[in-house]
Amino acid sequence: MPKITFMGAGSTVFAKNVLGDSMMTPALAESTIALYDIDANRLNESKMMLETINRNNGSKAKIEAYLGVDQRKDALRGANYVVDAIQVGGYDPCTITDFEIPKKYGLRQTIADTLGIGGIFRALRTIPVLFDFARDMEEVCPDAWFLNYTNPMAMLSGAMQRYTGVKTVGLCHSVQVCCEGLMKGLGMEYDDSVQWKIAGINHQAWLLEVTKDGVDLYPEIKRRAAARTEKHTDMVRYEVMKRFGYYITESSEHNAEYMPYFIKAKYPELIDRFNIPLDEYPRRCINQIARWEKQRDELLGDANLTHERSHEYASYIMEAMETNKPFKFGGNVLNTGLITNLPRNACVEVPCMVDKSGVVPTYIGDLPEQCAAMNRTNIGVQLLTIEAAVTKKKDYIYQAAMMDPHTAAELSIDDIVAMCDDLIEAHKGWIPEYK
Repeated sequence: MPKITFMGAGSTVFAKNVLGDSMMTPALAESTIALYDIDANRLNESKMMLETINRNNGSKAKIEAYLGVDQRKDALRGANYVVDAIQVGGYDPCTITDFEIPKKYGLRQTIADTLGIGGIFRALRTIPVLFDFARDMEEVCPDAWFLNYTNPMAMLSGAMQRYTGVKTVGLCHSVQVCCEGLMKGLGMEYDDSVQWKIAGINHQAWLLEVTKDGVDLYPEIKRRAAARTEKHTDMVRYEVMKRFGYYITESSEHNAEYMPYFIKAKYPELIDRFNIPLDEYPRRCINQIARWEKQRDELLGDANLTHERSHEYASYIMEAMETNKPFKFGGNVLNTGLITNLPRNACVEVPCMVDKSGVVPTYIGDLPEQCAAMNRTNIGVQLLTIEAAVTKKKDYIYQAAMMDPHTAAELSIDDIVAMCDDLIEAHKGWIPEYK
């Protein structure tokens, strides 16, 4: 039976989904599950919850807990699969820092975990930790697959794929819910007869095709989207589809900050026009912390706690590798000529097949040129941030920020450099020293 190690097991609800899914999957039910975290309380809470689910499922799995850096190698030793769901620096202080310092320069953000100045510094905090994981994995579980759920997805997965020997694939929720969410939001029926194709980069992949019984659904989708005049939460993506021709995978609050068009001090009316929730991620963090306080008691106090398998990709990928029954999913992989008009050193999100032989990405060819052009504006930031993390040179941090579409549209070069310096200073202890 396989060993599944979960890095960041204090993410209790997410651990419940991924590991609960595994316990509900016959090919994985008898796995050894190793929980790893640096927070003793959250680790213990996750262990108690998963032990209850396991007990109510016949106690088939073996659950172990490992705390802190000293026990990390033991958690990884002999693993077949390593699931990554860490957040370096947490909400307080690091997420607060990512929002508050840019705000002093007039730079506003919504989520700040994928691109922009917040995404850059989240990557700079996280890549060194993942490289530590990789060194341990290369020593104690060199054949394991690393399933990364942590953002910024493309930067972290790309760094692992290019600079370590660890077999890495990045997994995100946005691909599998994209088409269904679009169609249901427009009052259209969605079922298994709807066929779709998505490719691009994480959080900015494109719904390239959507058909039902061979009929192209895009004309009706665009007609309904144009006719929807009330305020709603997907207005940025509708505008991108109108202007670029294709719907995009990640939410409007995310995409508002990946482009230079929507959050602009010179045009504050755009915030209301496109219903953009500035400072959304800090609010979400505060609400999640409060919700967890209530949910924790419910989960830990329920002796009859069970689990139904979710739509998270991880258990299906592991099941395919264990049973040799192929599974198709949207994965973040190195662009080895898969999307021919994006850089080869980029991490791209494409359909992948997986079985016992591993993950096999699908060849896409050229994206529509306007879609590739938009992706390239984000890829430049991603590649420069990885370069900064690998070389420890400040110039690459400045250049990544200067190339960021939203940051460059709002601030002067001098302000960008000064803001980066302030963030570097505030991140002492969370990022290595840069020269």
